[in-house]
Amino acid sequence: MFLRMLKGALFRQWKKMLMIAFTIALGASLATAMLGVMMDVGDKVNQELKAYGANIKVVPKDASIINELYDIEDGESSGSYLREDELGKIKTIFWAFNIVDFTPFVSTEATLPDGSPVKVTGTWFNHHMDLPTGESLDAGIMNLRSWWEIKEGEWIDEQSAAGNDVALVGAQVAEANNLHAGDKIHLTASAGEKDLTIAGVFDAGGDEDDGIFVTLDTAQALAGLDGKIDSIEVSALTTPDNELAEKAARDPKSLTVKQYETWYCTAYVSSICYQIQEVITDSVASAVRQVADSEGEILEKTQLLMVLITILSLVGAALGICNLVTASVMERAGEIGLMKAIGAQNRSVTLMVLAEIVFSAIIGGIAGFFMGMGFAQIIGHTVFGSAISLRPMVVPLVAVLVVIVTIVGSIPAIRLLLKLRPAEVLHGR
Repeated sequence: MFLRMLKGALFRQWKKMLMIAFTIALGASLATAMLGVMMDVGDKVNQELKAYGANIKVVPKDASIINELYDIEDGESSGSYLREDELGKIKTIFWAFNIVDFTPFVSTEATLPDGSPVKVTGTWFNHHMDLPTGESLDAGIMNLRSWWEIKEGEWIDEQSAAGNDVALVGAQVAEANNLHAGDKIHLTASAGEKDLTIAGVFDAGGDEDDGIFVTLDTAQALAGLDGKIDSIEVSALTTPDNELAEKAARDPKSLTVKQYETWYCTAYVSSICYQIQEVITDSVASAVRQVADSEGEILEKTQLLMVLITILSLVGAALGICNLVTASVMERAGEIGLMKAIGAQNRSVTLMVLAEIVFSAIIGGIAGFFMGMGFAQIIGHTVFGSAISLRPMVVPLVAVLVVIVTIVGSIPAIRLLLKLRPAEVLHGR
């Protein structure tokens, strides 16, 4: 009997039930899209922010102590160096897959033919290396300095035959010495001299414009520093810091065993720095705070915005359900009054109305979930240029939210239903 009455009510009220399903579908689709993006946005935002430079810098331990004592930023190595042959070990740490890119640097002073001094920096551009793990990697400043504008010529290609005989000249140096792409320059340094062809002229918008960048081998030969490097810049995907990460950054030894395991096995910037120090001899790895802090703040604000959008969409859906169900109850007041008059209990009538709403909610929730998956992919490809990976946790979360919204939206209508008195309703009052 109950099922026959439910079926009859659904067919008679199909337009209103369809509107309820549509309202729930809209709320569920927005919730699915926002939750899906929010749970996957961490890596996406981090990947976007990697375009703005490295977030970890590794220097020799002695140089780090001197820099801290005299408050020197980006200081020279002061005679202390890191070993070039250990660079591949960076990709062997626990969070190796979070290391997006890295590149070494070595600097020396040189002079141009007219006697003017210039800073020469050796680094990787698109360096290919075979890792101890058996994998291969192409790394360098072409990705870490993606905002540099090549005004003339092109980036240095280390894979080409002329890779070690070319240079990338800063805009200020090029302007002061009337240098252009394709010109020859002669550099004289403490341990040698070199004739180089200018591959390109770049504009970094900073101090780099006053220098010349060459391959690592070229700079080491000019400075007599074979196999030695001044520093390493690392770009890594990290998790925003919390109290545990801040405590560990001050002193990892102050952590309990459980805290240490949690910290070590979480991609905090301090954890990755600590692991890099473990594999690079006599090194100090520290976060570039301007970049690392910005990543955490942007990620938190982005996630907060998505949570607010989800909440507002669900509140809107609940209000829509409230209006539709209340209108439906008022239209069926005579029918409900008659049911009560012939002996139907409030509980039975309430269950029937709720069953109608739940049936519509199930249809709307399923439709909304698949719509939300589509919206999430549109957001992913439009904003981040890649697909959104939908986490399994989204399914039960959306289901719970749909149930809560349906119940909350139905409460005013149920209260109205309980107040209906058969005698008054049947007499048209």
